[in-house]
Amino acid sequence: MTRPAESSDDRNRALRRDASLSVALAAAALGSLGIALSARDLLGTAYPIKALAVLAVAALPIAAGLAAHQPHRRFGTANRVTLARLAAACGLFALLGEPPDGLAWPVVAVATLAAAADGLDGALARRHGTSSPFGARFDMETDAWFILVLAALAWYWDKAGAWVLLCGLMRYLFVLAGWAQPWLAAPLAPSRRRQAVCVLQVATLIACLAPLTEPPWSAHIAMLGLAALAVSFALDVRRLARGRRFPMDRPR
Repeated sequence: MTRPAESSDDRNRALRRDASLSVALAAAALGSLGIALSARDLLGTAYPIKALAVLAVAALPIAAGLAAHQPHRRFGTANRVTLARLAAACGLFALLGEPPDGLAWPVVAVATLAAAADGLDGALARRHGTSSPFGARFDMETDAWFILVLAALAWYWDKAGAWVLLCGLMRYLFVLAGWAQPWLAAPLAPSRRRQAVCVLQVATLIACLAPLTEPPWSAHIAMLGLAALAVSFALDVRRLARGRRFPMDRPR
């Protein structure tokens, strides 16, 4: 007998179940690791709760934007890699408030692994044919959150002044500016320059957090990444302003 065609609602339910299971497994892994570290007195007893609370908030947009992953009915390996990076960033963020003693090298190691996996999710999506607007947006938002977390740790550990938070906040400020000035929210064509600056931003912040990098050199390294980011945003604003004056120049 021929199986009846699967409806869009059926695919949506299957996708949401798979995504929920993926998030639950990520939360279980993060919580278990946090409990183990707390039990060994390496972190405070509140750390697992903080880490899971941050992940719960960070995962909310997944449910909101999941419809953009259709017609795929599975969350997919690529998105699970991105989810693992998101969980790692949430675990790092939960270190705020914890004594920094002995954390620097583990943080550098986790951050380096998360950064190295950044290109893996896109490659997996293309290989398995699971690319989608949701996956691209999920990857981009995870990158932005990861950078903000690294910047917050650099500030909390006195590796740089409060200005280092701009490394992570600049993208969110740009989004807010787009709400006030719609021309700033116009689409931009993909750019290798943006990708390179993102890699440089992460690399400089990880180098800033390394135990071997002491102030003021850590601040100088972080400032290099922030300067590159500021130039990149300035170039995008100029392109958007030109597209506002000459609509034919806007990417299609």
